[in-house]
Amino acid sequence: MLTAAADALGVTGEVSVLLTDNATIRELNRTWRGQDRPTDVLSFSQREGDEPLADDPAGEELWGDIVVSVEQARLQAEAYGHSVRREIAFLTVHGFLHLLGYDHETPEDEAEMMGRTEAILRPLGLGRD
Repeated sequence: MLTAAADALGVTGEVSVLLTDNATIRELNRTWRGQDRPTDVLSFSQREGDEPLADDPAGEELWGDIVVSVEQARLQAEAYGHSVRREIAFLTVHGFLHLLGYDHETPEDEAEMMGRTEAILRPLGLGRD
């Protein structure tokens, strides 16, 4: 699914994904965001700040890390009435978009992020039904 996302957005590079539990993501959320609670997804960009962009030996850009709580994804999938697979895919693409600089600070930004996410997931059979 991240290959499809990268293709749709016209980017290449490297991303790491960690699928974990609520305890681990809570600790990361507390350490890096000052939020002492579990969350569904965290993104840690290699592109933030004034440092030059990091490159891997093959010349592809290192975008960063995505951490998804499978435990939280299960809860959300049940609440939203869709599959855990769809929820994990959604969260992973959402995290990837954050690595590329997208955010959802305004209603317009939120609409753009949601639209891009659904446009990536729909052809994979993981769209919101």
